[in-house]
Parts: sequence; structure tokens; C-alpha cells
Amino acid sequence: MEEALRAARRALDAGEVPVGAIVVCGGEIIGRGWNRNLTDSDPTAHAEIIALREAGANLGNHRMGDCELFATIEPCPMCAGALVYARVKRLVYGADDPKAGAVHSVMAVLNHPQLNHRTEVRGGVLAGRCAELLQAFFRSRRGEDARTGSQKTL
Repeated sequence: MEEALRAARRALDAGEVPVGAIVVCGGEIIGRGWNRNLTDSDPTAHAEIIALREAGANLGNHRMGDCELFATIEPCPMCAGALVYARVKRLVYGADDPKAGAVHSVMAVLNHPQLNHRTEVRGGVLAGRCAELLQAFFRSRRGEDARTGSQKTL
């Protein structure tokens, strides 16, 4: 998860929403991604999708049945669907996403009973650090003081 947090900081440095993800297979990182929606002008350029694309290219296969994906936030419906299609063995994520989470927060795309793949899930890993990175980003976007949460005055 530390590597996923490092990837999230790369998104932050680029002015993107700070979400990071890595794909691990055989104990090695084979895919790394961070949000690039603005940079790439691509609504599908979420951290998880980018990490899965890189992992698929490195494996030479779109199936990742022996791989794990680590993400700093609960995946959205698009990313959860990609995990299903890639047949990822295990998802480990940090913070829950009460607005768009598709593991359990808003809906259950991952491990939906009518889908043909099951992914082991572990949430809440370094959740506080993952959530704080996102919260600080959005506070700064709203013009709030990062320490107090009150509106900054000009």
C-alpha cells in the first residue's frame, strides 16, 4: 500500500485527484498507475485502469488470476468491473468511497452474485493515510484551511 500511496502522490503533484494503484504478481510490481484524467483528457484514466493496462502489457495477457491490485481508495464501478474482467485474485484498498465505491459502499459490482468471478477483498489498509491525502486535496480545492477545515479568507 505504501507504493500505491507513492503513486497517489504523483497524481497530486500533477494536479490530479490523488489516487494510486499497483498490481503485484509473484511478489513483484508489474503495473503502477495514478489518476491521469486531466493529464490525458481521458475519463477512463483512473489509477486502477492504468495499473491494469501496464500489468497486462507486462504479462502479455489480459487475465491476471494470480495477481493482486492495491489501491488507495475503494474502486468505482468502472474500475471494479475491470478487476472482474481481468480476473484479479485479490483487491487490497485503503479508504472506503462513500460516494462512488463499488465494492460495498454504494454498490457491489465486485463479487456481485450474478458475475462469474470472485475477488478476495481486504479494505481499510492504511485507510487513515489514504483518506487524509484525498481530504486534504479536496479541502485545498474548496479553499479551506487544511488544519482547521474553515474557509480561508482573502
